[in-house]
Amino acid sequence: MRVRDEQSGLVLLVEDNRQIAEMVGEFLERRGYSVDYAADGVSGLHLAVSNSYDVVVLDLMLPGMDGLDVCRKLRKDAKKSTPVLMLTARDTLEDKLVGLEAGADDYLVKPFEVRELEARLRALIRRDRRQVSTEVLTVGDMTLDTATLRLTRGGQELTVSPIGLKLLAILMRESPRVVS
Repeated sequence: MRVRDEQSGLVLLVEDNRQIAEMVGEFLERRGYSVDYAADGVSGLHLAVSNSYDVVVLDLMLPGMDGLDVCRKLRKDAKKSTPVLMLTARDTLEDKLVGLEAGADDYLVKPFEVRELEARLRALIRRDRRQVSTEVLTVGDMTLDTATLRLTRGGQELTVSPIGLKLLAILMRESPRVVS
């Protein structure tokens, strides 16, 4: 399991254009992000479902499975709420509406400035972390209120170290999937 940097984040970049992928990946890594990469929709979906990313940057026109289908499957089938930024050359209003309707949280048209991409990613991550910080997680008879850091099991309050609570929150969010 890769550890997230509190100031940046863990990014999944799904882009079939190697030149764009290298440019974006190198820029984000220089800025402190950890970046995983997939060159096609099927691999991108597998990584997105198998891991816990702070944000997914998703091209629309991908081999294997297009970005719209990847996004729909993430939202409906895998029930993942990870923020998704669609990065594509499709620039009509209809394209943007379809992308956002498929479950994207933001939409950036190519060509683009990498600094704008980073600003949008920071905003998505910040917004998602605010929402995550107030959630109540429940697995079986165990409940963790992430806002108050109160953990109960079977109605009994448990005492756990702060790092233990952070790890437990990650495991509870990913349940029932195996975390490695």
